[in-house]
Amino acid sequence: MASLLQHFAAAVEKHPDRAAIVDGKGRQTSFAQLQARATGLASYWQSKGITKGDRVLLAMPLDADLYASLAALWSLGATVVLPEPAMGLAGLRHAAKTTRPRAFCASGYYIFLKYLVPELRGMTLLRLGDGVDNFTGVDPADSDIALISFTSGTTGKPKAIPRSHSFLMAQFEAIAPLLHSDAAQRDLVAFPVFTLINIASGQTSVLPNWKMSKLDKLAPAKLSRWIKAQNISRALLPPALCAKLTQASIPKNLHTIFTGGGPVFPDIMQKLQRNDWLRVVCIYGSTEAEPIAHLDASDISPADDHDMAAGRGLLVGRPVEHIALRIRDSEIQVAGAHVNPGYLDPAHDAENKIVERDRIWHRTGDAGVFDDQGRLWLWGRVGSEIDTAGAPLYPFSIEVAARYWPGVEQSALMGVDQRAILVVQGDVAYKSQWLKAAQPFGVGRIKTIDKIPMDARHRSKIDRSKLMDLLRLSVVI
Repeated sequence: MASLLQHFAAAVEKHPDRAAIVDGKGRQTSFAQLQARATGLASYWQSKGITKGDRVLLAMPLDADLYASLAALWSLGATVVLPEPAMGLAGLRHAAKTTRPRAFCASGYYIFLKYLVPELRGMTLLRLGDGVDNFTGVDPADSDIALISFTSGTTGKPKAIPRSHSFLMAQFEAIAPLLHSDAAQRDLVAFPVFTLINIASGQTSVLPNWKMSKLDKLAPAKLSRWIKAQNISRALLPPALCAKLTQASIPKNLHTIFTGGGPVFPDIMQKLQRNDWLRVVCIYGSTEAEPIAHLDASDISPADDHDMAAGRGLLVGRPVEHIALRIRDSEIQVAGAHVNPGYLDPAHDAENKIVERDRIWHRTGDAGVFDDQGRLWLWGRVGSEIDTAGAPLYPFSIEVAARYWPGVEQSALMGVDQRAILVVQGDVAYKSQWLKAAQPFGVGRIKTIDKIPMDARHRSKIDRSKLMDLLRLSVVI
């Protein structure tokens, strides 16, 4: 099987002078320059003793050197460990303890962590540098682990996920058709995995000019200016940034938005599509299985809108190619070459994996249903349903519907002391209307809040644990 490195080499040969990476300061690195940088780093780190099978913990700013470092380490046969960035220092320490790397690869101020963080002190420090001799490359086996990343930790402690070279190629083959374009594109990319896909596909990735850990602080106008200044043609953004775009003037050079990493509500899609030149594509997936399904917003019919407003759930579209999908006891389960077969710690497999003969099914933990067109509808997390009037009510049934109500910005269905409460962020002048609209769902209590807490990774999923703490502490109005 071909590897991402081989696809990268082919992209260099075909488009040597095309920009591969444009960083947040507007600095451009061509495909040929990225390859040369990766070769120099590989030579330098090989001289420092990095060999096949070594685990290397990587901590760098989001720039071209990060992706050159990935290519360099893979060409040496090393396994790259990427900590969960949303967790900050805690994520770095968790990654070090969980994977026990041999080396710590860092640049910029991250270098000082080597001397400050106890878990890093025994590791070899790899700085950026150029080797003087050609390195001896390694052709990794399909089963060799290329990457260890982590789940977001929103439903528990982050779990380490090993990704083999064949897994990364399967993920490439699942995602690349969604992003395929015969024309050159300039993509604003907020998801590192899509930057890898672009590098392997020969497309340009423009990186954020804001801190992803603080994207909730990003001004909509700044996002719009970056899109215009960099002549962005497509954007790959989480729903929180799509919501910001609805508050800004969208430059006409942007013709397509791909969004995922959290629920994409119909009101956000409708606001974006007021710009009639703009195409919006929603991608549903999880850390263990990306992508699972996709939906072009233009395919949402008036009947679909009616159903979402009436409580059917959130439409996320048809399953992608190369994936098997089934629903068992309302839970969405998936299998396929780009579905993670297991965790670094096998103890996590028991609750998340189902082995049936030669197939491993991943339990997504999401509840949903197929419609008669073969499209997938989400209801929310399994176990999050609340019994109302003798029937289970899943969060998305009412949370999606609430987005059609006047004055609602965000909502969350919560169960407190066996009672269903809808927490709403929005204009409280409409509270009486919300109460009336909620009653057919079996919800007779609404609490308002200034800001519903969101996840640290993409600010696009409700942090229900923090919200529950607020409810129990009676901080809400």
